[in-house]
Amino acid sequence: MSRLFLVRHGQSIWNLQDRFTGWVDVSLSQQGVIEAQQAGALLRNEHFDVAFTSTLLRAQDSLYEILRQNHRCAQYVRVHEQSSEWYEHFLPTDGDANELKIHVSEKLNERYYGDLQGLQKDWASQHYGAEQVHLWRRSYDIPPPNGESLQMTAARTLPYYQARIVPHLRHGESVLIAAHGNSLRSIIMHIEQMTPEQIIDYELATGVPHLYTFDDDLRLIDKRIVSQADE
Repeated sequence: MSRLFLVRHGQSIWNLQDRFTGWVDVSLSQQGVIEAQQAGALLRNEHFDVAFTSTLLRAQDSLYEILRQNHRCAQYVRVHEQSSEWYEHFLPTDGDANELKIHVSEKLNERYYGDLQGLQKDWASQHYGAEQVHLWRRSYDIPPPNGESLQMTAARTLPYYQARIVPHLRHGESVLIAAHGNSLRSIIMHIEQMTPEQIIDYELATGVPHLYTFDDDLRLIDKRIVSQADE
């Protein structure tokens, strides 16, 4: 049996300002830090074998707030996908066995919003038309100007999920991913076998852990939102 924890980062400053964020590297708001800490409290007694996050600070900072409260994670090390050889080139020692590896990858970044990034959503609706902006935001395969659709986001997240994350699940490990609304929705769509129509209406709240449990053949046997800490 393996377990997969998915956590969308806490509220960011641009979430608070109702701006399109995408790949702009904004920080967590004060509320976002609190949300990440609350997620950490819910997961404080969980054991994680490995963790994954994006290259964007709001996801990384949320992950570190979660791990800071974890009773079973004494130390961790960041492994950046583009320079992992600097960590992997040596033979591990006994002390390395207690390190939680955090894999940092651009593949888990938020959907790239192109020309909309930085714009307030109300302003964008007035400028481009509310119907057009709604189509960019909520359609599965229509990208904003110079940006990504959810389908395009899935085209980078799912190969990474299959190549880097699924092997850990096949070994019965507990995996934690702290990432973004759209990168996580693309993974959820795959796990739950949702249609494009189903996933576009699926909302993933900030700072709320989702737990997926799989059997030995990687069949989904349980899904739940973590709402109270295991004692």
